[in-house]
Amino acid sequence: MSVRLDEIDRKILGELQRDASQSLDEIAKKVGSSKTPVWNRIRKLKEGGIIRQQTVFLDAEALGFEACFFVLIRTSEHEAEWQQKFLKALKERPEVQEAHRLAGDIDYILKVRVKNARAYDEFYQALISEVRIYNVTALLSMEELKSTTMLPL
Repeated sequence: MSVRLDEIDRKILGELQRDASQSLDEIAKKVGSSKTPVWNRIRKLKEGGIIRQQTVFLDAEALGFEACFFVLIRTSEHEAEWQQKFLKALKERPEVQEAHRLAGDIDYILKVRVKNARAYDEFYQALISEVRIYNVTALLSMEELKSTTMLPL
């Protein structure tokens, strides 16, 4: 189902990206509409797959997850069976916040959030015990300069 977005839809999406806990009244006021049309538009955006889910963002460091690693993975395996096993291993690990298949010299990049280097090593050891990987390079993020999930609408 394809959804055509107009300016009010984009404003609603912008408000939801900024703070999804706002009431319908607050959003309606900010986008220059009323509550019922805003509710209908949000429902349409959900049904159309534009809004996938609503959630909250937690402060990783405040919860003790002080280490963020970007893990570069090269593999010599590209068969469907290996890919399924690798994907299953990633989905079962809550430490993996993001995983991307890449073009170029590196096959995959993972964003892994853990409490410390020892916790990363436990993650790494578990991963390589389940899935055969040719080469792994882990890069520790020294400082997060920007992090957002907001799309430029």
